[in-house]
Amino acid sequence: MATVKLATLAIRTIAKPISSQLKNQAKQHPAFRNLCVSLAQGMHTAEVSLRTNILGEPARAHVRPLSEARAIETGANALAEGFLFAVAAALIVGESFRTSRAQSRRRDDVDDRLDELATSVSSLRDAVEQLRQSQKELEGERERNDELQRIMERVVEIGLRGGWVEFEDTPFKVPRVNLTPQPARSESTNVPAVGSAPFSSSDVNSASSPGAGPS
Repeated sequence: MATVKLATLAIRTIAKPISSQLKNQAKQHPAFRNLCVSLAQGMHTAEVSLRTNILGEPARAHVRPLSEARAIETGANALAEGFLFAVAAALIVGESFRTSRAQSRRRDDVDDRLDELATSVSSLRDAVEQLRQSQKELEGERERNDELQRIMERVVEIGLRGGWVEFEDTPFKVPRVNLTPQPARSESTNVPAVGSAPFSSSDVNSASSPGAGPS
């Protein structure tokens, strides 16, 4: 930025002696002289017309032209001022173009950064969604593992107790087995018939002695 300002100041400084040299050449060179005279006479005529129309001065039937020396001086001054004005206008246009290009480049950089940020945000959003989905899957696996562990603990507990019962809060239903010991039934051969004599101690001893057989 400082370099551009220094260059602008240098161009304006150089333009002043150039305009003075142009003014001197306009006075000495025939072609420039004729151009200066024509330019000065036209400017004088336009000035008189503007005064008549705008300021309300009385109209003149004939506009008196400028003298040749005054016309050359006026035309040379106009050329010099026009050159300085053109240089200043060119500098202003160049500065405006440079500023506009810098702003455009800055906007492009900002747009690129915004696009990068949008891409990063989208990637982070996808990553968060994947993490959330993975968390749900892990929670489901954990619940299934807890259920299987609970079932296995129940099975082991039932196996240790020696029976099967219904699993609570599960769809598995098995018949409940009565594990209470039942009294042993006596065989029909050992039950004496009604009306028969009871066994004697000798019969019991003979039945329990080894080698005893039927008589």
